[in-house]
Amino acid sequence: MASNDSTKAAAAAGKPEEKGARKRGGYDASSIKVLEGLEAVRLRPAMYIGDVTTRGLHHLVFEIVDNSIDEAMAGHCHAIHVRIRPDGVVSVEDDGRGIPVEKHPTEGVPTVEVVLCKLHAGGKFDHDSYKVSGGLHGVGASVVNALSEWLEVEVYRDENVHHQTFRRGAKASELKVMGRTARRGTKITFKPDAQIFQETTFSHETLAKRLRELAYLLGSRDLTIAITDERTGQSETFRFEKGLQTFVENLNHNKTPIHPTVIHLSKDVEKVVVEVAMQYNDGYHEDVYCFANNINTHEGGTHLSGFRSALTRTLNAYARKEGLVKESEAPPTGEDFREGLAAVVSVLVPDPLFESQTKVKLGNAEVEGAVQQVVNEHLGTFLEEHPGEAKAIVNKALLAMRAREAARKQRDLVRKSAMGGGGLPGKLADCQTRKAEDAEIYLVEGDSAGGSAKQARDRRTQAILPLRGKILNVEKARLDRMLGHEEIRTIITALGTGIGADDFDLGRLRYGKVIVMTDADVDGSHIRTLLLTFFYRQMRELVEAGKIYVAAPPLYRVKRGKHEEYVHNEEDLLRIKRDLGLKHVTLEIEARRESVAGDALKPLLEQLARLEAAGVSLERRGASLRELAAAGRGNPPVLPLYRVLVKGGAAQYFAGEAELNRFLDAERARRADLTVSYEGDEAADLRVLAFNDKGEIEAALAALAAHGITLEQVLGSKQPAKPAPFKLRLEQGRGDLELQSLREVADAIRREGERDLEIQRYKGLGEMNPEQLWESTMDPARRTLYQVRAEDAVRADEIFTVLMGEEVEPRRAFIERHALEVRNLDV
Repeated sequence: MASNDSTKAAAAAGKPEEKGARKRGGYDASSIKVLEGLEAVRLRPAMYIGDVTTRGLHHLVFEIVDNSIDEAMAGHCHAIHVRIRPDGVVSVEDDGRGIPVEKHPTEGVPTVEVVLCKLHAGGKFDHDSYKVSGGLHGVGASVVNALSEWLEVEVYRDENVHHQTFRRGAKASELKVMGRTARRGTKITFKPDAQIFQETTFSHETLAKRLRELAYLLGSRDLTIAITDERTGQSETFRFEKGLQTFVENLNHNKTPIHPTVIHLSKDVEKVVVEVAMQYNDGYHEDVYCFANNINTHEGGTHLSGFRSALTRTLNAYARKEGLVKESEAPPTGEDFREGLAAVVSVLVPDPLFESQTKVKLGNAEVEGAVQQVVNEHLGTFLEEHPGEAKAIVNKALLAMRAREAARKQRDLVRKSAMGGGGLPGKLADCQTRKAEDAEIYLVEGDSAGGSAKQARDRRTQAILPLRGKILNVEKARLDRMLGHEEIRTIITALGTGIGADDFDLGRLRYGKVIVMTDADVDGSHIRTLLLTFFYRQMRELVEAGKIYVAAPPLYRVKRGKHEEYVHNEEDLLRIKRDLGLKHVTLEIEARRESVAGDALKPLLEQLARLEAAGVSLERRGASLRELAAAGRGNPPVLPLYRVLVKGGAAQYFAGEAELNRFLDAERARRADLTVSYEGDEAADLRVLAFNDKGEIEAALAALAAHGITLEQVLGSKQPAKPAPFKLRLEQGRGDLELQSLREVADAIRREGERDLEIQRYKGLGEMNPEQLWESTMDPARRTLYQVRAEDAVRADEIFTVLMGEEVEPRRAFIERHALEVRNLDV
């Protein structure tokens, strides 16, 4: 419409359109843009990796690892090593055949260049090279290249080291032979492009979780997978010879199995390889994980549906045959037979049909029948050969069926009660809007805080549901018992989704956000954990849909004069004290005869904070800032990247990875039994420590050196300097302070900031009046909310089992292991 109006206006003004010019908003041949090479990937990266958040970032590593895994599945690779470097770079190295380096017959350039620069170019489309694959070699590799600031590839093949570099998907150097080697394989090193990704920091846990999964899945193929995080020195090696059986054993690690043997089923059915491992525990939750060509298909697919239907059919047939369920009785349902089940289903398919390049759901119809056939045949045989275990499994399902029936009656009572009382709990203060996406409900600890929240809220969009006491720990309870708990019934009724596999409907959720708001003390943390356990175990769809949030009430309210601020943590409180103190001091630096005051002094203190944070990290790992600076060269020093502690000898320092590797290779050649540790194992011959904060420390030291401040003056000397290197002048004629270190300067400024500062410490929501609760915790413009997500389902299951389950020892071990990480301890 706008373009039509503008055309008429131009004609009325006597200005005919330029001949051949495309009308504004028109659609003709010139509207069609042809993107060359990898331009399309950089323009629409989410089409290839899902998104440009941390999920997409880690997907880059998984694409490269998948190619190495395909080499292992073909029998050519036995070791994969992933390294996270301190500068945010990741490398993936394998000992496979190496990407071909000879000229491609049709492209006329080295094949490795074709693989990394051309979409849909790879060996996975030729079944002679790879019978089964998960990564699409050429699609994944070229996408990683396109979305990297730079990428380097080293191919160890034909006794040569071949090397080539790329920048943002374009060739930056020719393929060159860099030397001779007896090794074989491929090493790809890349740095994600900050122009593409919102976050470029890799998570060790996310990568290790995927590598651990792969080691389980390929346990029978003589494969070792290692990850080394040089930022922290953490190193893990995964090798599981029993494969999926070990996977299931670990899923049940903190639970009590009802039969000792992990049931293992495996068979090839018309080119589809099916493998299943399963074991029942005495819990109430189903944990089934599905993989297709070693890709974790989070949303399931035909292999999951085939497993579930065959499991129900086979167990029901056995129960009828053995008289455990009479012909006249209703049999247990699939949900009953999956209560307490831990299982892994893995299929290998020659031509997998995934939902997208991110491979979250399998669509091959033939896989469903293959899985059903394997489970029907082999599970039936197992049940016949192990009658005791078979009876235990069926009896557990019968108990689950009775509990489900009791839960159904409880649900009916909940519905009738809700309908009789107007449909919603009496204690719920509902909001006015009827648009679920605009509405939010606060689950508030205690009637007192609930009362304040009701007065504070925005009645249009915010509902308040006060909760009395601690809700039932659902980790230890079946659905029927849970529905007998008044507070849980109230939550279910308020949300409107129903509960249970046959009743829950996410579409009926009455609120776009479900916000847990508890006190910032031990009891509040416990109540929050109980609520999160309930949502994760009984309404996991809410977590997966991103509907659950946790409100972060402040720890402090600080006030000086008319200035008032809410503070959520100790670090922010220190920042406020510093900023207030800066307004009333001037620092004289003896080395430069210069004075710095107010905000101009803030950068110096920020550099000090960077150094102190790095120093704490180093001290936890057995090093120190003084040691690191002493090993550096120049002023300000260029620091080493690695330290190697030699057993029985002196420490050695290395500027980079290449220098370190040369040293390690020489030591391995000299000693065949040499042991190297990246975790600080004191029994190892060589202990490697990566100075992950090297860049931060160098930048901070350089910034301080510009003011004539040395590391010695930052930390303080054992021999006081005369005259003192720093003089802090206080306002209002309150004198000067002569200080020996920048640390002392920072402490003095904080003390100055504390003068006349009122600090109120909150331990409970009830200590705030409605106005304060609104300002600090409920106002959408100022509040802090944390969205609850489960990035690693296996790890989440383990954490809930450890923290909320029956076993005490795993919980004690968890507390002991993480005790030193506590920051806010309520005593």
